[in-house]
Amino acid sequence: MRVRRALTAALLLAGLAAAPAAADASPSPGEDGTSAGPTEAGTSFRSATEIDPGVKATAQGSTGDYLYWSFPVDATQRATVRASVRLPEEHAGETWQIDVYDGLRRRQACRYGAQARAVPAGTTSVELACALRTVRGWAEPWANDPLPGTYYVRLSAVGLPVSDVGRAISAEVEVEVADAGGSAAVDGSLAEPLIPGVSLRTDAEAGDDAEGTDEEGGLLDDAAPVLAGTDLEDGWSSGWWTDRWLWTAAGGILAALAGVWGYTLTRGRGRPGA
Repeated sequence: MRVRRALTAALLLAGLAAAPAAADASPSPGEDGTSAGPTEAGTSFRSATEIDPGVKATAQGSTGDYLYWSFPVDATQRATVRASVRLPEEHAGETWQIDVYDGLRRRQACRYGAQARAVPAGTTSVELACALRTVRGWAEPWANDPLPGTYYVRLSAVGLPVSDVGRAISAEVEVEVADAGGSAAVDGSLAEPLIPGVSLRTDAEAGDDAEGTDEEGGLLDDAAPVLAGTDLEDGWSSGWWTDRWLWTAAGGILAALAGVWGYTLTRGRGRPGA
């Protein structure tokens, strides 16, 4: 009993000592509970601002602009893009929409969500959403299936009256990614994920100018096109392993046990006596 009490007290003390350390190690969220994200957006595919799933990005712009963000999505994942736009108090009727493109600049369809909404005059905010299809590990050349890689979000206003062009707006974009599991896995994978198009930026070894231009604004001869740095923290998935193997193994074991149990029920008590 004394030994048991001593062990219990030691475990309680260890837990109390580890609790503050665990609390200090947790990341500090923003005021709304989300991680702080970028505060600007790109104006084209090549200048799209890179964001991570679960991070809220904000940007200031004006009506008539195209705002671009990019984010990575891996195989067997389902991404949902949510955007909100704050409009000036005085404006005419217009329509806001979000479009999602993959690394090949193919516009992706939404499974559900208000991808476009008409905003009547006087409305000061609008909410948009687009839930993408499950990303596949690979697809046939003729198919338009979403593939793993970088995806782009474009936020824009359509049907904009001339009187509203140039009015200040603020936008928020957040991407939520959920794993569909082994049920969405396929046999095969891409050699490389779909990556964004090249941008004319100077490589670190090619020159010191970050924009790849000289003092007069001309393109430097040593400015090399490089790829954006969008990537996943744990790397892109590859290989043959999925959790389907666990279900397959479990099904095989259950089938073997059922066979043994059925045999014991039907074999009888041996040969009958004479």
